Amino acid sequence: MKIINAAEFEELVKNGTSFVDFFADWCGPCKMLGPVLEEVSKDYPDIEFVKVNVDDNMDLAEKFSIMSIPQVFMFKDGEVIGKFGGYRDAGGVKAFIDQTIA
Repeated sequence: MKIINAAEFEELVKNGTSFVDFFADWCGPCKMLGPVLEEVSKDYPDIEFVKVNVDDNMDLAEKFSIMSIPQVFMFKDGEVIGKFGGYRDAGGVKAFIDQTIA
């Protein structure tokens, strides 16, 4: 998954469906979620999966009121359509995606 910055973020989420993982390098649950998202992303080729490091992009973390990580947001044409916090296994992530885009 590509790690993006604040400038890339605005351009990415404004069109289509995007899955954004807000994370930090020091976060244990974030490290566990990363490989799960890599695997799950293969099943959803129409969704753009990216990561945003909250330590490097504090303005984005503040904009979305991120108080704990990992924090996952889904966007459709610039609007938040779903979010969850914490670790989920592949089945949990897929269930979230399927419910959110249904």
